[in-house]
Amino acid sequence: MVIIGGGFAGVWSAAGAALARGEADLRITLIAPDEHMVLRPRLYEPEPELAKVELARVLGPIGVEHLRARVSTIDTGRRVVVAGGREVGYDRLVLAAGSELVRPGDLPGAGRLFDIDTLDGARRLADHLRDRDDYAAVVVGAGFVGLEAATELAAGGRVLLVDQAEVVGDELGAGPREVIRAALDELGVELRLATTVTEVGDGYAVLSGGNRVEADAVVWAAGLRASELTRQISGDLDHLGRVPVDGHLRALPEVFAAGDTAAAAFDAEHTVMQACQHATPLGKVAGYNAAADLLGLPLRDFTPGPYVTCLDLGGAGAVFTRGWDRKVMASGAAAKEVKKTINQFIHPPVDDASEILAAAGNVYLDLPFFPREEEKAA
Repeated sequence: MVIIGGGFAGVWSAAGAALARGEADLRITLIAPDEHMVLRPRLYEPEPELAKVELARVLGPIGVEHLRARVSTIDTGRRVVVAGGREVGYDRLVLAAGSELVRPGDLPGAGRLFDIDTLDGARRLADHLRDRDDYAAVVVGAGFVGLEAATELAAGGRVLLVDQAEVVGDELGAGPREVIRAALDELGVELRLATTVTEVGDGYAVLSGGNRVEADAVVWAAGLRASELTRQISGDLDHLGRVPVDGHLRALPEVFAAGDTAAAAFDAEHTVMQACQHATPLGKVAGYNAAADLLGLPLRDFTPGPYVTCLDLGGAGAVFTRGWDRKVMASGAAAKEVKKTINQFIHPPVDDASEILAAAGNVYLDLPFFPREEEKAA
């Protein structure tokens, strides 16, 4: 069995597969180029080095091999992947290669852009702004990532947040919008809507209205798309480039998909989000099912816990919502404590096989440790 990807979905696919394997004779190999699992949701924080976990400390105890290579080709006909120029055969495959920032290819000065999409990108931004007394930063994209980046950067400088949408946090819906706007005002983050950046220069950015603004760093946080490897699995991808899967997360007879590459149904009305709270249970189920399928064991249905969001708002606290209508359950300091808890909770257990495998069996996660209204009333 082969797993492509070393993020949340890939690592938990490995753990799920090891759980299903038990004492059976099944070799599990995870292919990822780096030695660390990167906790991508934490890359907005000022110390990116805290957002990584050594893969060997998770994979080693559960008997999963790690091939450090990048996959270039998936041949589903021959059941072979090419990684680092080497062919690796599989009986079952889990595609968990994640997603990538949608970068502006035709933007003048695009090479000057910063991002927090990868550990290297977050390091580069942190190093660039470190020890500066009062910087000017422009953040492009007022979605989840852009809002967390802008409010964190506001602690050390002046921040301009721009977005093409007519409202802030458009994809987050109306529920938390008032809290978000109040936080931006409190932190002094300037907001320009129906706007984007048309040029990035040395110390400046040009906005779509023609205005030139000071910018020591322009941070691009506008859009994600699934790994290009999905194109080698299916020609029927969704608008985010994700592979359609069934309730067992199967994409093809020998291929399962998890995390940001999987267009899986959350319920009758919603598809999973490209977020770690879905990538983790997707990985656990896809990995378990791929191994179980080989071993003749019953497959598991994908049954995730309730949908929540918890958006860090820097010095203004955070906002925590529950449900697809994103009803605000907490804001300010109370929500900030929830966010801190979540940021620790997403770290996988390490070094202890029994603890890792136990976590792999826990698919239904009712996050984020905050009582529902009916529970408080009771």
